Amino acid sequence: MSPDLLQQLLAVVAGERLALVGGAVRDLLLHRVHNEPWRGVPDLDLVVEAPPFSRQSKENVIAGAHGLARRLCQGMDPETVTGYQEYSTYGTVELELALKGDLINLDLASARSESYPVAGENPVVCFGSIQEDLARRDFTINAMAMLLNGDGPRLLDPHGGQQDLARRLLRFLHPESVRDDPTRLLRGARYAARLGFRLAPTSQEQAQRILSAWPWGWKSGDPPGQAPSALGTRLRMELELLLEREDWQAALKALQDWGALTLLDPCLQVDRQWRRRLAWARWLGLDLMPALIAAAADPLALAERLQLPHRQHRLLVQFLALRQRLAAEGADGGGSWPASRWCALLEAPGSSAEAVALALAASIGPRRPLLRWWLRWRHLRAAMTAERLIAMGLRPGPALGERLRQLRVERLNQERI
Repeated sequence: MSPDLLQQLLAVVAGERLALVGGAVRDLLLHRVHNEPWRGVPDLDLVVEAPPFSRQSKENVIAGAHGLARRLCQGMDPETVTGYQEYSTYGTVELELALKGDLINLDLASARSESYPVAGENPVVCFGSIQEDLARRDFTINAMAMLLNGDGPRLLDPHGGQQDLARRLLRFLHPESVRDDPTRLLRGARYAARLGFRLAPTSQEQAQRILSAWPWGWKSGDPPGQAPSALGTRLRMELELLLEREDWQAALKALQDWGALTLLDPCLQVDRQWRRRLAWARWLGLDLMPALIAAAADPLALAERLQLPHRQHRLLVQFLALRQRLAAEGADGGGSWPASRWCALLEAPGSSAEAVALALAASIGPRRPLLRWWLRWRHLRAAMTAERLIAMGLRPGPALGERLRQLRVERLNQERI
């Protein structure tokens, strides 16, 4: 954090305590303890703690974070504040500041505690102290804070985060952390891939115990829309971050080693082809999410549970229809088929180039003709254009379209399989 920004924050903090938390503290200590290059962080997470007498009122505590953000903005030039968004549910504010040519994302929140009356559902929030805020976090290495005001900068480490940081361990804060929020396993896999950390033995035992017990009141085969949020949309959000921002091979391997891919689907937990499938998907320009869940027992049910974007859901529908057509036509024995027959099969209504690419990635059907179609056959057209055929006397209409199709078939049948 720049000294100027820190001074501005401290000048408007009033009677509240202010602390830097999260990845900034963790990565700064990593830099110091392991002499790793300082990565810097795109976001600065700050927690403001209201005085004890005001914590009984949610409105007062929200005003702590919101009020601090507003006072900070009032002391800045209008062009400095390039983004501002308040969220009342958790008393948070997102700020984007342009300082000395750099864009700084500042997340400011009121200190709070959380409880999980229903496993896997969103927590019940109570506003409280910075220590309580640290106790709600996922791993000890993320449960440290740098207190910025009072007697000067001071590190708060009530859960032994420094010790686990030195040992490169990911340790859950509580015995029921995974029960409360199973997406913590995906965050752990992201940290394992990014930082080279491993799950502490006691935390791995917790994961195995809770995954075996499956305490979430929903299981595979139940209506997808009834899944708790930590097995639905929040699970998708963490998985998107894993696939888009991390070394996904290392992260997915960690999840499988921990038995945590069963959160998505039991078939994915025992799947040994995901690395090859996703590598092919990346080469073919596909999203990794549908490529991953294509091997689930029921990909469409999983897509609905995760609430995938429409285009990804549509791709899975097309892929499954193509897989069914390939099986119905006996495509595995179609090595002697002409290229035109393959094109008719792969270009049937409702199909798409992306569906063929996903079939290639998933090793559905014989690889050679599908790859030939992807690389060459789909781009081939009739030897004569519609304009030339019209110039030769053929009128526009169905007959013209049929003649173009016949000419393309003739050209395709000159291709080698």
